[in-house]
Amino acid sequence: MRPAAAFVMAFASCFVLHPGADVRAQSTTRPALIVVPFDSAGRDPRGYWLREASAVILSDDFASLGVPAMPRDERLRAFDSLRVPASAPLSHATVIRVGQIVGAMRVIVGSCAVAGETLTIRARSILIDNGQISAEVVETGPLANLFDVYARVARRLAEGLPREAVAEPTSDPPVAAFEQYIKGLLAEAPAMKISFLREALRLSPALQRARLALWDVYNELGEHQNALAAVRQIPATHTLARKAAFLSSVSLIQLERHQEAFDTLTDLSRASVDGSVLNNLGVVQLRRPAAGSTGRRAVTYFNDAIAVEGGDSDLLFNLGYAHWLDRDLPNAIQALREAVRRRPTDDAAHYVLGVALQMSGNAGEGARERELARRLSSEYAEWDKGQPAPNTVPKGLERVRTDLAVPAFRRLETEIVAAGQRSQQELAAFHVDAGRRAYLTERDDEAIASLRRAVYLSPYDAEAHLLLGRVYLRGGRHQEAVDEFTISIWSRDTVTARLALAEAYIQTQNAAGARSELQTVLGRDPSNPDARRLLGRLPPE
Repeated sequence: MRPAAAFVMAFASCFVLHPGADVRAQSTTRPALIVVPFDSAGRDPRGYWLREASAVILSDDFASLGVPAMPRDERLRAFDSLRVPASAPLSHATVIRVGQIVGAMRVIVGSCAVAGETLTIRARSILIDNGQISAEVVETGPLANLFDVYARVARRLAEGLPREAVAEPTSDPPVAAFEQYIKGLLAEAPAMKISFLREALRLSPALQRARLALWDVYNELGEHQNALAAVRQIPATHTLARKAAFLSSVSLIQLERHQEAFDTLTDLSRASVDGSVLNNLGVVQLRRPAAGSTGRRAVTYFNDAIAVEGGDSDLLFNLGYAHWLDRDLPNAIQALREAVRRRPTDDAAHYVLGVALQMSGNAGEGARERELARRLSSEYAEWDKGQPAPNTVPKGLERVRTDLAVPAFRRLETEIVAAGQRSQQELAAFHVDAGRRAYLTERDDEAIASLRRAVYLSPYDAEAHLLLGRVYLRGGRHQEAVDEFTISIWSRDTVTARLALAEAYIQTQNAAGARSELQTVLGRDPSNPDARRLLGRLPPE
């Protein structure tokens, strides 16, 4: 077996299911369609909420026809993961790229227009494989019957597409209630979100998805009792009951009602195995007092979650952190190494890994990991200052999942195993070279894909991180650029990387950070023209 593939497969073989666990692989079915928010034609202010409503309604309609479509929460998660704006108009090239990454067959785009009380919908289907665009579908009808208008659009676009099991049909809410619901999803201020969602429920108490949205708002605000109350009103017979029960368990964890959370999650796991449920069972076992803990250990649940879902970086971090709490240093180091391999900017994983390495006698590498964590987040520098005892880490770092059945958007590790036909370093160098060529010709999506493969294989390749930072900076992803430049400098401190970091700081209006980097460069090379040019762009001290 080739080295790169052997490494990943050997690591994966370390995670075995508990003998008593009934764990089945989750479905890896990819969405056939992604419906993105439509453009709003005309000046009618109702177009604001209809843009998002178009995506929500059509996704539901396709599911009811047996054509798998990505639900809104998964679409937002995918867009956030890929740093794609969730609400801004997107080019066809961008939506095709998103579709390629999540494995969809088609992307649905279109526009909505309101004239008086008449709604007009125009929609097209874009085939991901070759970018072919279908003939435009146009449907018109009264705004009061918007669900019927969208249903006709969905039926026409779904013609000839393969069908699967049909989703259980649900009744359409009153249009006025649905409008309030969508406005609640789109509002930015929490108070406005709550106001819209409560009004939606006043107009239609059966609109249970509004209760899930209320949970999201209350959970973000830390109002866990209100969050719990919102989802507990969803009937046990409703199609959203499983998700409501899962979210209620998250609230119970936050309220430290550990046994109730454990019982709820155990019932969910018996009904259908899910990586998020197993992960949160592990979190409960970590958080509740040892005297009250029963059954399997936290590490067993985290191992099972990884066996079900694959090597997600958060699951690997939880596993490594749990091993560290058990003082099982070899297994903690192994899991945390893989966590930072998948997410090199994970400051917490670097810090705990550094502590574990130092405790195991690897002082030099451990110190480097902790230093990188401090560079990525000032929290760890402050933590170190306040700790009288060495080799301690903050409590409560374990990560609670709030999403059921997390889709496998990131198939990076699988791709690398399949491509593992050279040694690890040779393969990393190949991807760096490919990323460099793509960057120079402004094929940024290709550059990011190649460079992410490179840093997976060689997490501290300074050039890979430098190039990846440049791509992110060009794309306006400033914080990610800063993180990549920081790791590049930590891996190999070069003038080029410090100048790049200074440029990123200038673009984010962090004058102090930029000045510090430029002064470091000028301390080494007082006549450096690039440093002096950038320094001239800064406001006077």
